[in-house]
Amino acid sequence: MSRPFTPKVVTANALLEGDVVYLTAEDRWTRHHHEAELIEDEAHAQMRLLFASARKAEVVGAYLADAKTGAHGPEPIHFREAFRTRGPSNYRHGKQELAAR
Repeated sequence: MSRPFTPKVVTANALLEGDVVYLTAEDRWTRHHHEAELIEDEAHAQMRLLFASARKAEVVGAYLADAKTGAHGPEPIHFREAFRTRGPSNYRHGKQELAAR
């Protein structure tokens, strides 16, 4: 018996900057996990992943990540995805630099 479908978000890395990005319901990329489209249907998730994967001029490495409903939008479930929301860990730049200001 297969496991029940867990809600997902589509995530990738921005081609030019390398930042972690998430696909919104409006077909744009955002750097904020809580703005991502929370997909609760497996077939729809596969269609959104195909759509994201075809945008090769914008992103690389698109995949589906488990998520859950949160107070302000989707929240990551797994440690790896929560870690990715905070940006690079080697030194302060990108999201970490902006948060320090």
